Amino acid sequence: MSINNQLVAQLRKSIGKGSARDLRRNSMIPAIIYGGESPPLPIALSYKEISMRIRKGSFLTTILNIKVNEVKYDVLPKNFQLDKVYDFIIHLDLLRVSKKSIVTVDIPISFENDQICLGIKRGGILNIIRHTIEVQCHANAIPELFRVDLTPFDLGDSVKVSAIKFPTHIVSTIVDKDDTIATISMPIKALSDGE
Repeated sequence: MSINNQLVAQLRKSIGKGSARDLRRNSMIPAIIYGGESPPLPIALSYKEISMRIRKGSFLTTILNIKVNEVKYDVLPKNFQLDKVYDFIIHLDLLRVSKKSIVTVDIPISFENDQICLGIKRGGILNIIRHTIEVQCHANAIPELFRVDLTPFDLGDSVKVSAIKFPTHIVSTIVDKDDTIATISMPIKALSDGE
């Protein structure tokens, strides 16, 4: 566990809208640790610390080690809620995990070698249909991202899920393994000029 993934939280003495508002006024975020065989644990975390981690990226695929009253919990952030008007974080849901836990996560897809992709060099445009792929894997083996090499694709080609090389310990939850994740197509202007 990376030292950067360790956080200290306060145990919440009360729950409800009033106490959640008080926490937010004091630059804290109400959160809940749930899952496993233990009861849910209401906690509060530093707003600054959490917002910095969310901006950094990969927040929902990173295991955090949270210390609450000298007890440490490994958790996977499952959701964060934003205020609909002001767009600040108002709540976190954290799933309690262990090394044996199997988790379902959305992993980002990185489309690479676009500068040498034949279809793009010929004027095509990469249209990304899926930015992430949902997979199941062990909590201690969550991949950072999946890379897709665009080199062999030409104009009109579809990039399928099968273009992703999944490690043996990772299982895609997509039922249709030939689902399209991106296409290389002609720009709309070029299509209309040809008519």
